[in-house]
Amino acid sequence: GTNRQIPQTIIIGVRKGGTRALLEMLDIHPNIVVAATEVHFFDWDENYVKGIDWYRSLMPFSYGNQITIEKTPGYFTSPQAPKRIHDMNSSIKLLLILRDPTERVISDYTQVYYNRVENHKPVQLFEDIVIKNGALNTKYKAIQRSLYDVHMEKWLQHFSLDQIHIVDGNTLIKDPLPELQKVERFLNLPSGIMSSNFYFNQTKGFYCIRSDGRERCLHESKGRPHPLVNNTVLEQLYSYFREHNAKFYRMVNHSFDWH
Repeated sequence: GTNRQIPQTIIIGVRKGGTRALLEMLDIHPNIVVAATEVHFFDWDENYVKGIDWYRSLMPFSYGNQITIEKTPGYFTSPQAPKRIHDMNSSIKLLLILRDPTERVISDYTQVYYNRVENHKPVQLFEDIVIKNGALNTKYKAIQRSLYDVHMEKWLQHFSLDQIHIVDGNTLIKDPLPELQKVERFLNLPSGIMSSNFYFNQTKGFYCIRSDGRERCLHESKGRPHPLVNNTVLEQLYSYFREHNAKFYRMVNHSFDWH
């Protein structure tokens, strides 16, 4: 009685915002099934040309009462993704998880840094990438990805605000249940995630998941220590994002506890 469904909900981003944590936590819910990997269907042309049947073939098997969710953080910043997703399903529900934009930049850098170290490639200090000739390097991709207002504008050209639920990534890590209950309500699902599904792992410093009689934490690549960043550089980043954040708050009728 199962088959593969095109997702009724997509986690569209943002990279280093907590998309993996959100997906794994939602996977606890009996009415949700999740795609195992990031599909990159709507943002990578070489995948998009393979067509919708190829996309569906990558989804898990589900029962009729279950919602299929996939997550690809690259969708949020992709110029093509909003229209392509709208063309597939104009009434789809989208999940967007965001965190403080400066923290997200540092986390973005940290991921690339460790990847380069593991692959024996040269690395640069955070400050040497973020500051060029004494000024903020606003062309740095990690900074561009944190301009939430710029990217959100493209999504709102194709979707109404009530189709996009924004999850507070900073809150999800500190206290997962209330954020997940908001997602349940947004998806019109009965309560299926409980406080007993989480326990705080002192070693890792974040919540891990307990479900189906087993315990699991996010991959070891998550929660890596961030570099200590020079306060002057931090202030430059806070200052740069301030106006963009204010514009984003107005756009979504909601403010966040960001610098």
